[in-house]
Amino acid sequence: MTAPASEAVVGFVQYRGGPLRGVTLKVASVCCFVVMATLLKATESIPSGELVFFRCFFAILPVLAWLVWRGQLRAALHTANPVGHVVRAIIGTSSMGLGFFALTRLPLPEATAIGYAAPLLIVVFSALLLKESVHVFRWTAVLLGLVGVVIILWPRLTLFSGGQMLGNSEAIGAMAAFGGAVLSAFAMMQVRKLTRTERTEAIVVYFFISASVMSLATIPFGWAMPTPAQAALLIGAGFFGGIGQLLLTACYRYADMSVIAPFEYVSLLLTLVIGFAVFGDIPTLAMVMGAVIIVASGIAVILREHYLGLDRVKAREANTP
Repeated sequence: MTAPASEAVVGFVQYRGGPLRGVTLKVASVCCFVVMATLLKATESIPSGELVFFRCFFAILPVLAWLVWRGQLRAALHTANPVGHVVRAIIGTSSMGLGFFALTRLPLPEATAIGYAAPLLIVVFSALLLKESVHVFRWTAVLLGLVGVVIILWPRLTLFSGGQMLGNSEAIGAMAAFGGAVLSAFAMMQVRKLTRTERTEAIVVYFFISASVMSLATIPFGWAMPTPAQAALLIGAGFFGGIGQLLLTACYRYADMSVIAPFEYVSLLLTLVIGFAVFGDIPTLAMVMGAVIIVASGIAVILREHYLGLDRVKAREANTP
């Protein structure tokens, strides 16, 4: 398959179904990644390189099971762009390692806040480097979503409280988080390029295999023997990460990166729910206000794409003899 599946559909579904399907897949992937992050955070004291290994190695299992069930295992190993997979693996593994390292050096709110720079960076990079068309409405929605993130997390940001300078550990963690966000944006751009010639299954399988091997290079820097409980959490995180990665890779076949990017913020809402249900964190007024802004910006993008799709369908029908 060398083209997005949506291109094979004609008429109404061809124009309207693509972006909405991409958004749906993105939201589903976000849910999986929130569960994954929760499990990883709960392990405690496990080095970031080891977290990357468990997250990637055990993520292969659900992907392989899905491929066997669909009879696509052999096809998933076919690639017309091995160099592209290597580039994607290097960028993606580095981003993941930096993000996990930041979690070990920063409180979760701070690490999350810095990580949310990635969706905005994707919009910027896709417009500047991929020449995707990003109009004022979409720029506004993304910026409003970022404002909502700031409103939610600002009261809890110790990085800027009291005008105090960062400690060495926190400074390194903050730089790692931002570096991971930058690399994450570039990784998604590389995924977008790969989907032009590569199957979704191949992109996911080759990434997990490569990342698992690359993460082993961190063994000399110290790995910890996980307890049975930690091992269960790590393996579970890998399974959810595998499903989420498959959904994430697929979503870019149906919509521009700049359309899908704002829906990364859905994980904020899920984090609030999990924080309350699991850890007893009560949402503050700032959290509620920020969540409303984020949801509103996401809905605005969905409705905008919906009506633009209808307009394109009408224009196509009007020009059809």
